[in-house]
Amino acid sequence: MPVTSTASHASSTSSTLSQRIVAAVSASVLGLCLVYFAGFSHIEAVHNAAHDTRHSAAFPCH
Repeated sequence: MPVTSTASHASSTSSTLSQRIVAAVSASVLGLCLVYFAGFSHIEAVHNAAHDTRHSAAFPCH
């Protein structure tokens, strides 16, 4: 019986790791899409809002 519980524990740990990787990659892609959209947007309000947010977070953008 200990072999079965160890094997099931190992498989649940690896699935948790793969879920974490998928979540991290998905969040990164979403973040990059948002930054790209805000940075290159032709809609002036979106670009200015992103610009002001960068300044309020002390992130150099010029």
